[in-house]
Amino acid sequence: MPFAHLEDNLINLQEIENQFIIVWVWFDRYNADSITLLARLDDMQFIKMQGCGNDYIYVDCFRNNVPENLPGVARAISDRHFGVGGDGLVLIHPSEQADARMQMFNADGSEAEMCGNAIRCVAKYLFEEDLVDRSSMVIETACGNLKLELQVEGHCVHSVRVDMGKPILEAEKIPTLFTADPVVNQAFPLVGTAGIGETALRVTCISMGNPHCVIFVERATDDLVLGLGPIIERDERFPNRTNVEFVEVVNRKKVRQRTWERGSGETLACGTGASAVCVAGVLTERTERKITNQLLGGDLELEWAEDEHVYMTGPAEEVFRGEWTAD
Repeated sequence: MPFAHLEDNLINLQEIENQFIIVWVWFDRYNADSITLLARLDDMQFIKMQGCGNDYIYVDCFRNNVPENLPGVARAISDRHFGVGGDGLVLIHPSEQADARMQMFNADGSEAEMCGNAIRCVAKYLFEEDLVDRSSMVIETACGNLKLELQVEGHCVHSVRVDMGKPILEAEKIPTLFTADPVVNQAFPLVGTAGIGETALRVTCISMGNPHCVIFVERATDDLVLGLGPIIERDERFPNRTNVEFVEVVNRKKVRQRTWERGSGETLACGTGASAVCVAGVLTERTERKITNQLLGGDLELEWAEDEHVYMTGPAEEVFRGEWTAD
């Protein structure tokens, strides 16, 4: 059996059949053993990845068991002070209808339908870990199967182009309780909110598999993003809550975006949000169909093509790998 000395204490670690580690600690001042449960042997292996700063913790469920209590794990592991730190948890599962299935949870433990930045990272992982041996693949998500094209140098994925599908513009399907259909440049009154006073915003609502409320502003200030973002997220006009994008138009081919993400707060990037912004820019006649979106964490290239699909291209990077031992 392995032994370790810690100051005056002798620690004996013994593996037992129920896959727990038991620690016997003999203290000089005690005559009896003090027995403490330390950790499970089947600790969760993870990889942290980011796309334009939108960072998630990924678990390979091809090779590892699916963790129990996924909402609780997502909350704990996403905590930036007491956990690994990230915008949420992403599980990479085998799929019967695609090359893999992506399941994701926000930092607050709520399950999300889709994330454009996360799916690029999933594609990178699948290719570089030899789980998929092609530079084109299909990944199953809660909002359907999406096609991806990888830019590869050697065996390293540098960027990924994602067919994000057709935007959903019907109010009932987004969902939102606005009566306009589509919801384009609609007044959104908020009175006495977050110390800002009486404000009438104009919103455009779109779903890219998850709901988005796009607001074009002169300046995307902290008062707007951090003050109004969480209030709009939970406004009763959005039955499933919503992501909120505050967007500055630089010119007809370039925008700047800040995002209050449903269940995670402000994030450095949001791929589905950037896709919704591309569509909203066209619907409100502010931008061309092909734009560069400058997010806090980096740039994404977007195109609402003639086939009505939105195509998003951007980076995917590994940050580090580790082992999660907390319950």
